[in-house]
Amino acid sequence: MARVTAADLKRVLANAAKTGRRVTDRSASAPRAAPQGGTTGRLPLTSERVLAIDPALRNTGWAVLERSGRELKAIEWGVISNPAKLLHSGCLVAIREQLGDVIRQHKPTVCAIESTIYVQSFKTAIVLGTARAACLIAAAEHGLPIYEYAPKEVKHASVGRGAAQKDQVAFMIRAQLRLDETPPSDAADALAVGITHFQNADASALMGIEGRRV
Repeated sequence: MARVTAADLKRVLANAAKTGRRVTDRSASAPRAAPQGGTTGRLPLTSERVLAIDPALRNTGWAVLERSGRELKAIEWGVISNPAKLLHSGCLVAIREQLGDVIRQHKPTVCAIESTIYVQSFKTAIVLGTARAACLIAAAEHGLPIYEYAPKEVKHASVGRGAAQKDQVAFMIRAQLRLDETPPSDAADALAVGITHFQNADASALMGIEGRRV
C-alpha cells in the first residue's frame, strides 16, 4: 500500500494552497469537505470518529476524536494503567477488555494506532509487540478498519518535528484541540495519533491513494 510521508503531505498542502483549496496543517480544524460522492482531489464530507491508540504494556494511551465537516474535537481520552505486580498475560487481557469497553461506549468508525518503535532489546520489542497485538485484537473484533503510523510521523504531525519530547507533544495537543487541561503524556500521544490519521486521510484523498491499513 502507498505510504504518505511528511514530504508528500507538505507537497499536497502546497498544491492545495496554489489551487485555492483550503487545507489546514497541524490544526484542530479539519480541511474543507467536499460534497458526498466527490472524486479524487476533494476532501470527504462524511464525519468520522477515530479510536487512536498509543500501545504499551503498563500504560496504553487511548483517545476518541471526531471530525464533522471542518471541526475536529476530542471526545474523551485516558490511559489503561496496569500495576507492576500484574502478570504480562493479565495486562494483555486488561488492555483488550478496556479498549473493548471504550469502543462499545463511543462507537468509533475507525482505529489508528502507533507502530512499534525501534528498540535495541529483543525482549522489549516482544513486550511492545504483544501489547500492540492486544490493541489490534480489540479493534479488529469490533470490525474497525485499522491504520498505523510511525512514531516520528505522529510527532511531526502534532509538533512539527519528529524528535519532540512527550511534554512538548502534550502541550501542543492541548493547544491544537483547545483542551481545558493538559492530558497525561500517554493520552496526549494517542490524541496525536488521531490527528495524524486525519491529516494522512486528507492527503490520501487528495492524492488518490489508500492509507496504510493493518
